[in-house]
Amino acid sequence: MLFSLQVLFYRFYMFLLKTSIRVLPFREPRLFTGADSALALCDALSTDGTRRLMIVTDAVLVKIGLVEPLRQRLEAAGITVTVFDGVEPDPSVALIEQGLQQLKRDQADAILAIGGGSSIDAAKVIAARATNNKAIRKMEGLFRVFRRPLPLHVIPTTAGTGSEVTIAAVVSDPERQKKMSIIDLKLAPVTACLDGKLMAGLPPGVTAATGMDALTHAVEAYISRNAMKRTDVYAVEATRLIMEHLPQVMDNGNNIESRQQMALASYKAGIAFTQAGVGYVHAISHNFGARYHTPHGLGNAIVLPHVLEFSKTACADRLADLARVSGLDSAGASDMELAERFIHRIREMNAQFGIPTGLEALEDKDIPAIAKAAMAEAHLTYAVPRYMDRPTCEAFIRTIKLPPQPSEDAARAA
Repeated sequence: MLFSLQVLFYRFYMFLLKTSIRVLPFREPRLFTGADSALALCDALSTDGTRRLMIVTDAVLVKIGLVEPLRQRLEAAGITVTVFDGVEPDPSVALIEQGLQQLKRDQADAILAIGGGSSIDAAKVIAARATNNKAIRKMEGLFRVFRRPLPLHVIPTTAGTGSEVTIAAVVSDPERQKKMSIIDLKLAPVTACLDGKLMAGLPPGVTAATGMDALTHAVEAYISRNAMKRTDVYAVEATRLIMEHLPQVMDNGNNIESRQQMALASYKAGIAFTQAGVGYVHAISHNFGARYHTPHGLGNAIVLPHVLEFSKTACADRLADLARVSGLDSAGASDMELAERFIHRIREMNAQFGIPTGLEALEDKDIPAIAKAAMAEAHLTYAVPRYMDRPTCEAFIRTIKLPPQPSEDAARAA
């Protein structure tokens, strides 16, 4: 009885949130698309008043030479460029503060993020801290970035997070073993590019995890009770593109056309979930990342089929829609049959891409805390199609635990 009343409260709260979202002035970045669009973006910055620019990226992209041609292009346009390459996966509060200190020393008036979701999220928060005299923890939650950040431009090098169009940034808080979500319209980048050519060198593991991350965004946005006609269009198209082109880029990483289509899919999924929200996949995966440093895309890929299996009774018709655009339809199939085919196809893709069915690092002693944190994140943030109570959530997370794999010596002995 108590849980039923809580669900009614969550549903009412989400109805109010959806009503507000309908009228919010979401802004998309000025977009450059196609091969070498990253260079076109650099050229455009010289005409928008940018004089001193800090690039936010990671050391790997600097080492492989991806950043240098872009830096040279910017400097040729008369822009003074410095590079902060300290970004690591799951950027922490301390890392953001390091970036902020360099930004101040360099007196940069704009930021260019080059990289995956971690670099873009770090750049968003550095840009916000530069103009808001408040601690990062004080920005956590909805609409707590009071002053407009420094102008932010982004060049994504993975097709997954959709951070180039979202209004959110995720920051790791190791002291609290928590990932903080900072959500504000002001975090939307000013300019972005979708350049599949930059993604040709991605390793298969990164390609798979980021691609399944984008799929998770699209699917969770579509089955959200806060989905709207305008978000449905983006979510459905993103799903179609991913189901067609992710297997192709996994087969041939140099397929630039499919890389470009995956970049577009990630962007469209980003628009969809920015307005419709996500769900339990993200709530649980965020906590896996905070506690075990599980890469976000990998965590989403692992958790996605489990959550869809739990949720399918409440959203079979929506999952059936996604099955149809994924080419899984057949005459006479019911919505539930199509929903199950769609979930099965996701499991097949995970297996094909080498993504495990569960998380080996998950420890039984951590499950109560993970469930508590995941429910706290989901229930007043995401309009999930079916709610879990505490015992259900703990039991659900327990099913995701992967038994330890035997060592090679033990396997040979067996």
